[in-house]
Amino acid sequence: MVSTPLHILVITGSARRGRLSDRVSSFVMQRLARLEGVTAQLADLAAIALPVMEERLGRVDPPPPGLVELGTAIERADAIVIVSPEYNHGYPGVLKNALDYFLPQFKRTPVALVTVSGGGHGGVIAWSQLVPVLVYMGAFVLPQTVAVSKVQDSFAPDGTALEPAYEKRVDGMLAELVWLAGRVRG
Repeated sequence: MVSTPLHILVITGSARRGRLSDRVSSFVMQRLARLEGVTAQLADLAAIALPVMEERLGRVDPPPPGLVELGTAIERADAIVIVSPEYNHGYPGVLKNALDYFLPQFKRTPVALVTVSGGGHGGVIAWSQLVPVLVYMGAFVLPQTVAVSKVQDSFAPDGTALEPAYEKRVDGMLAELVWLAGRVRG
């Protein structure tokens, strides 16, 4: 019996010009491509460019471009990895805006967080703010996380990890996410 592969959505949670978190999203996609029984999809909030949320998906007519597609990708996902930079001791407004559109779609969805910063703390404050939001939304937030410090020195523009430790960290987190997603799916 062949089972359907787990589908993991990777969300790049920044639309800022010159951002570096997209390097980390590329790296996560590369690591997911190595896993058997897993398919992956990237959703880049810079490419979707959602307007400020006035109403959730399903309550806005007509929906803005990209909203239905992102909502479908979230609903289809067995698990989600959110890659978020830390800006001004918080996570980007574009990510909060996107999350607000999709409250019911995150219910009982396993979510892993990868936070990114140009400094030495790896975005841990962004992580600490994202967790309660996602828990409120009903997501199952993975306790394992990856915090990327000095992203400009840690990842090449093509997403290659310049520090091999990130391979082990991300692979370990993804193993836990795949395990949880399999259990939730049943």
